[in-house]
Amino acid sequence: MSNIILTEEQLNKLRKKLKENKDGSYMAKQQLFTIATLAYKMWQQMEDGEQLEDWMESKLAQSEQGIVAVVKAFMYDEVEDGLKGMDKLNMDDLVIGS
Repeated sequence: MSNIILTEEQLNKLRKKLKENKDGSYMAKQQLFTIATLAYKMWQQMEDGEQLEDWMESKLAQSEQGIVAVVKAFMYDEVEDGLKGMDKLNMDDLVIGS
């Protein structure tokens, strides 16, 4: 399957349509906000080439893998539940942007 390219507007419309029939998870949203906020703050404070302790790098790698797995599963489930004919979508082929 070739790459699927979505504009930001198309992605936002897709999200809105998929969310219309689902209740949000308060805890998940709060946890995602905390992760995003703290990760961005750390990213801003880190110098280019700055070394972290091995255990820190390991935890970041594990966290990245976990977040990627959750996001891919979430996006796949939303697409599968909300749009017919999209069950063959390979999330690895999804490109957001131009």
